[in-house]
Amino acid sequence: MPLASELSVSGAATRGDLLLEVKDLSVEFLGSGSASKAALVSAVDGVSFEVRRGETLGIVGETGCGKSTLARAILRAVRAKQGSVLLHGEDLMPLRGKLRREKFREIQMIFQDPFGSMDPKWRVRQILREALTDGRTSSEVERRIDELLHLVGLDPSRHGGRRPRELSGGECQRVAIARALAVGPEMIICDEAVSSLDVSIQAQILNLFVRLRQEFDLSYLFIAHDLTVVKYVSDRVAVMYLGRFGEIGPSDALYERALHPYTDALLSAVPSTDPKAGRSVVRAIGEPASPINPPSGCRYRTRCPRAQEKCALETPVMRELGPEHFVACHYPLNS
Repeated sequence: MPLASELSVSGAATRGDLLLEVKDLSVEFLGSGSASKAALVSAVDGVSFEVRRGETLGIVGETGCGKSTLARAILRAVRAKQGSVLLHGEDLMPLRGKLRREKFREIQMIFQDPFGSMDPKWRVRQILREALTDGRTSSEVERRIDELLHLVGLDPSRHGGRRPRELSGGECQRVAIARALAVGPEMIICDEAVSSLDVSIQAQILNLFVRLRQEFDLSYLFIAHDLTVVKYVSDRVAVMYLGRFGEIGPSDALYERALHPYTDALLSAVPSTDPKAGRSVVRAIGEPASPINPPSGCRYRTRCPRAQEKCALETPVMRELGPEHFVACHYPLNS
């Protein structure tokens, strides 16, 4: 795994200009229900959060909790049932046509599978050239492509003429990063952007993300299931379970003093690098409930060792129990 000294960023959230606001965002899908009718899957349910300029917000949770659906709903790749997504205070949800395309250039996405996100027949220069359609001359475009490749650690003369299948996974992900940077975004959404890479290559790509953030004052929404990776690249971390946020707070505070039982269970399962450390593992009970028929009240209650009758009767709301540290739990830890 990457060393903390290599990847650590400021633990406190950057108190700069507010860039992105997501308010009460919900997404539902038709799932496989009974033989007579389809059932609704509540993939994202009333999620709200903010990201400031130059800040990295990490989102963690088990597979299927709604992390990727949330990212796609922000970009309107899937239709939201309700809610709003504001960029610099302007709601992006109602935008159409040219105005929509222009505004969404400011938010770019990097996917888990870099090979699947590119045309396999196109060469690297052609992939980047497609993004540079803003009135530059051909010579200016080629110069910019060279700059972008150098920026992500690739040699234009060596890599520019290759197709995706002629690149390694790390090289292909660097091309994806260069393509995202080509339009000059203010925010990049990374959806499991390093999970398919070898551990040594993960460290290189994560270092690249950190350097680009510092150099261009970028904001990231960093989605991953690896809590160790998220800790080192994020200012704040949000923990997601069955479509809802259970906890959100500064990275250092959340990892040192988890408030939600689910967060505690996730953190306790992270292998320790200290062979002498004696750490008890907090285990969640059973398997996650179905998003087709989620539990009443707190969605984690069926797996929570602290659950009581109130947890089934009342949905917990987010409340602040520490500086910028919020939890949605009736009986939080360490409080």
